[in-house]
Amino acid sequence: MSISLSPYLNFPGNGREAMTYYQGVFGGDLQLWGFGEFGMEDMPAEGLMHGQLEISTGLTVMASDAMPGAEQTWGGTRIYCSFFGDDLPTMQGWFDALAADGSVGQPLEKQVWGDTYGLVKDKYGIEWMFNVAEPGGAAQQQG
Repeated sequence: MSISLSPYLNFPGNGREAMTYYQGVFGGDLQLWGFGEFGMEDMPAEGLMHGQLEISTGLTVMASDAMPGAEQTWGGTRIYCSFFGDDLPTMQGWFDALAADGSVGQPLEKQVWGDTYGLVKDKYGIEWMFNVAEPGGAAQQQG
């Protein structure tokens, strides 16, 4: 049996742009469907009904443009997308790519709990946490 958890991100009308950006950062296979393809006449035809990015590591990121009324919940609870793993070069590359036109909240560096950790907010306001396993560190215990 297998269970996975994937972030489903909502954007204020720029979901296609954001998902294309994430494909540039993470690589993988991107599929995008517009509201028009689903016959939703009350939404912009080119707006993102559903986007799905399948990353080679087995991760999936999904997104859509916000439906009317959804923007009222923005600014409430904060959600972070968190990576746990042991592939420092890959995670460092993703961190650097997101930081290039985002902002670093915590540099990706060795922490007191034994792992390498960093936090970056991308240009779309999504916050990404990276925890890279070191022998005996917290991310190794997640595995």
